Amino acid sequence: MKRTKKIARPLCLALLMTVSACNNTPKNIFLQEWDTPYGTAPFSQITLDQYVPAFKAGIEEQKKNVEAILSCTEEPTFENTVLAMEKASPILDKVQGVFFNLSESDSTPEMQAIEEEITPLLTDASNEILMNEALFARVKAVYENMDGLTREQQMATKKLYQSFERNGVGLDEAGKKRFGEISNRLAALTQQFGQKLLAENNAFKEATGITVSEYYDFMASCDDRAKREQVFKAYSSRGNNGNENDTNAIVLEVLKLRAEMARLLGYPNFAAFQLSNKMAGDPATVDNFLQPIMDACMRSAKAQMKEMQKIAGHKIEAWDWMYYAEKLRAQKYALDENLTKPYFQADSVLKGVFTAAEKIYGISIEEAPEVEVYNPEVRAYKLSEPDGSLIGIFYRDYYVRPTKRGGAWMNNFREQSTGVRPVIVNVCNFPAPNEDPTAAAPSLLTIDNVTTAFHEFGHALHGFLTQCNYASVSGTNVARDFVEMFSQFNENFAFVPEILSQYANNCYTGEPIPASLVEKIRKSLQFNQGFAAGETCAASILDMKWHELSVDQLATFKGPEDIRAFEDKVCKEMGLIDEIIPRYRTSYFNHIIASGYSAGYYSYLWSEVLAVDAWEKFKEDGIFNKETASAFRKTFLEKGGSEEPMVLYRQFRGADPDPSALMRARGLQ
Repeated sequence: MKRTKKIARPLCLALLMTVSACNNTPKNIFLQEWDTPYGTAPFSQITLDQYVPAFKAGIEEQKKNVEAILSCTEEPTFENTVLAMEKASPILDKVQGVFFNLSESDSTPEMQAIEEEITPLLTDASNEILMNEALFARVKAVYENMDGLTREQQMATKKLYQSFERNGVGLDEAGKKRFGEISNRLAALTQQFGQKLLAENNAFKEATGITVSEYYDFMASCDDRAKREQVFKAYSSRGNNGNENDTNAIVLEVLKLRAEMARLLGYPNFAAFQLSNKMAGDPATVDNFLQPIMDACMRSAKAQMKEMQKIAGHKIEAWDWMYYAEKLRAQKYALDENLTKPYFQADSVLKGVFTAAEKIYGISIEEAPEVEVYNPEVRAYKLSEPDGSLIGIFYRDYYVRPTKRGGAWMNNFREQSTGVRPVIVNVCNFPAPNEDPTAAAPSLLTIDNVTTAFHEFGHALHGFLTQCNYASVSGTNVARDFVEMFSQFNENFAFVPEILSQYANNCYTGEPIPASLVEKIRKSLQFNQGFAAGETCAASILDMKWHELSVDQLATFKGPEDIRAFEDKVCKEMGLIDEIIPRYRTSYFNHIIASGYSAGYYSYLWSEVLAVDAWEKFKEDGIFNKETASAFRKTFLEKGGSEEPMVLYRQFRGADPDPSALMRARGLQ
């Protein structure tokens, strides 16, 4: 998941200005060239008091460059308009790349206060650009005369043109004013939501003794049923406790403002607006995609529940599911995760992640101790081509911290473009070595954690191996329901025997993982998919149903009781059984409230269809077939967003994706 918060990319190569002497002391590191290895951020020289002045300087730089574009007397061209906007402010690129990464991995009160100050500044600057009719006229002139442009230039132009359209440039003055008010309020609300959820996550740990990231593992292994119930209820009520960190009021206001924004732009609801530039195209397509998956998941879940019921000897409740699923898995496959964990020490797993990438794509990865990091737990690595040329710099930030947002994600400190090598981070919340329940052991990972590590590096490879000229369409700058294909595709390598043998050694004895244990893991991967895919599908449907509501429909919602009633209604209509809840309930559904996946959480399942169908080609040709791997790299990873997703997919596969591939991969047929 990519989470860089940016205002519209911008500006003119010939008109580009530097502001190193602008309005601030030259000691501000963001206003200077970085004389560091590979131009990476000099974290030790960055102080909190530098951020706001740097943001203001960047906004001023961008404003002056926009004015220069508007005063240009030449006919609008890709170079003097679209590319010029692409390069609006190197200062903003620098400071945003650092600040928004660190604000998520180290969300201290001081960082939160800075974010509160800069968010309205950035939103206003974005609105000023994207509602400027004269600037839009220049972009439109290029958009309507794209015949002489390369395909990549056409896609970059189209993306910029749509950004103007989707940000209210065509509205009258009253409409623009209201759109700007909504944008500012949404920016503030989503920031507040993230802060409240972080506080709720920390309160959850205080109340239960475990972190949010340890929840699933705990629920699968805790023998104390009363404790499981307590933890389940605490986990599933985050943001819905009527305290100072209750998120319900924020959620309702966000949903209502989004619906109003969509109506201003001529859409019946926010889902229709969001999907209008995605692969799926419209809400009906997504709804018709999700419900058959839900039906298959519930058939599987009900059958599995009967088996678990026999083991439990009592009615299965929601807080029992993971525990008895683990018991059933042990019974069916003789697989105990306590026996697998010693083979999946975090650093060893990272070695496996790197080994897979090196073997498939022919690259090399080595630690880069000369690169400064932002936290002692973080490690830096250098990726290179076979000829030694630099691909990019990678930060590994794996361990849980109290100030780190929950979940796992990939993000850019710097995006690839002509002459610019990317700097990318993977952030996870794996158990820290000194908190591991096995005491003397380093960080030991579950099978799900291992999959997460491969998943996030799949995003990183998408960002690293791109070969685009323009940052706006490079790497992961693709449609939301396309971007998750590459992360999910990379998951497949985690348990390939040839890869496992390179990294899965017992951290106590050094012995390689036994072939018999590997086979048990592989056989068990399709187990419990009614639950795993079902909770994801349920969250996806819930997301869609919230964002398919119109302004008038949302006006009837007044408080937490309306939110829960709507959730219950949607869950009943989709056929979700009582023993399973959506992976995220609304009050803590960060993806759709604050992380850019609104009316987009379905993307994980949509992209999974693409990923598993592409993986079937690898299996057909041989997983380590060099020609197939080269075709995947050249067709997908190098292209970024420089071509329409389905065009690329058909080039690689020779056909449209097969929706049934997901059912086969999950064992749900």
